[in-house]
Amino acid sequence: MAGNSDPLSPRAKLAVTAGKAVAAASRAAGRGSGSVIGGRVALKLDPDLLGRLAQNLDVVLVSATNGKTTTTRLIAEALGAAGPVVSNALGANMPAGITSALAGGSDAKFGVIEVDEKYLAGVARDTSPKCIALLNLSRDQLDRAAETRMLAENWREGLAGSKAVIVANCDDPLVVWAASSSQNVIWVAAGQMWKDDAWSCPSCGGVMQRPGDDWFCGECGFRRPTASWALSGDHVLDPHGSAWPIHLQLPGRANKANAASSAAVAAVFGVPPQVALERMYQVQAVAGRYDVVQFQNRDLRLLLAKNPAGWLETFSLIDPPPAPVILSVNARGADGTDTSWLWDVDYTRLTGHPIFVIGDRKLDLAVRLEVANQHFQVCENLDQAVQTCPPGRIEVIANYTAFQDLRRRVGN
Repeated sequence: MAGNSDPLSPRAKLAVTAGKAVAAASRAAGRGSGSVIGGRVALKLDPDLLGRLAQNLDVVLVSATNGKTTTTRLIAEALGAAGPVVSNALGANMPAGITSALAGGSDAKFGVIEVDEKYLAGVARDTSPKCIALLNLSRDQLDRAAETRMLAENWREGLAGSKAVIVANCDDPLVVWAASSSQNVIWVAAGQMWKDDAWSCPSCGGVMQRPGDDWFCGECGFRRPTASWALSGDHVLDPHGSAWPIHLQLPGRANKANAASSAAVAAVFGVPPQVALERMYQVQAVAGRYDVVQFQNRDLRLLLAKNPAGWLETFSLIDPPPAPVILSVNARGADGTDTSWLWDVDYTRLTGHPIFVIGDRKLDLAVRLEVANQHFQVCENLDQAVQTCPPGRIEVIANYTAFQDLRRRVGN
């Protein structure tokens, strides 16, 4: 690894400076954080900039369909015990956003980077990571991301020669298949609530057998590997069999699973589970997710759910009926323009909740709820929905751009 004394080349310095200037101008114009446009400009000036910025860092990459932003944040907190960390904490997870984030971390020892699933192989090639965390793969943005097995194959081929330690969820057959091409894999039993993308064997196409929490292919023998780390209730079990309590301010089983994977990653860098898990307690919200905000004299809890697997996990978090629920769905470029995934979500789990529907595609969602025999009301916007809600804390569940709209409206 190059030493920290290695200066960036004049071209790289120019690219970083120009990128920061463009990002600052974008922020001043009220067009968001500017990280993506700044990164794009920097990469135009120096196409190798991402690799140059990463060469002095111990890099961790985190990729998954669900949970990567939160897990990136938990790993960053944990590794902070061993040195300064730079991270793309706001979730700009394609090469331009990643480049922009690393350009801001000149004193960092660790780079903890969330990577969009489609870009993982390329970013891994550019940044020579020490560790890669793979959490899950499920259907998402059907018009953009292609079929899940194709993504798994992309990972499998892209990671085949990597020297990185792969920390992978052994409960997701697609992740196991993708990680199995790597030399050095640490398996974590993190669970898999959504199984509808893993009924056929990714290796041979045979039917997957799923007795209890186990899985295997009856045709080719592809099977669940033995975990060395595991989530067990409210504890993480380490490879020595010791149980470490998980104390999180973030809700739900999915976040405990994220913490278990994060503890396994931290251990790769010598941070003990107790220290890692204690540091994770600091995280109260991640880019606005799980925040409880005051709006029109009501408490609103903001929850992000972008695809069927995410909605299933989110329904398990919400207050019991009759807590009112506002659902907001858009289908803009960043969400994926295909809303057919709404039909894969089990909305009968909302029975007993008063439901209020907003967002660009509120009518798509209304048809889906009608078929699921749910009682709901379509509203024009958040203000109207909140005014119509019965008393009590309101659970607000939104997909990606709908969530950004909500945060702007409530001033979060």
